[in-house]
Amino acid sequence: MKIEFSGSRRTFLKCAAVFGGFAALLGRIGPASAKTNQPLPQGKESGKGYRLTDHVKKYYRTARL
Repeated sequence: MKIEFSGSRRTFLKCAAVFGGFAALLGRIGPASAKTNQPLPQGKESGKGYRLTDHVKKYYRTARL
């Protein structure tokens, strides 16, 4: 059984662009209830973060071009 497509390639590409834009729009809208506007907890600084330690310095030496 052979299936024939009555449309053209141009029609297919137009539809693909329209439906692709529609899918992108739906992805951007998303559910509004997923976001919360609660303030971040304020605490003491833990001192964690970026530190230039010996193993980081060693990596920088080996990663030079």
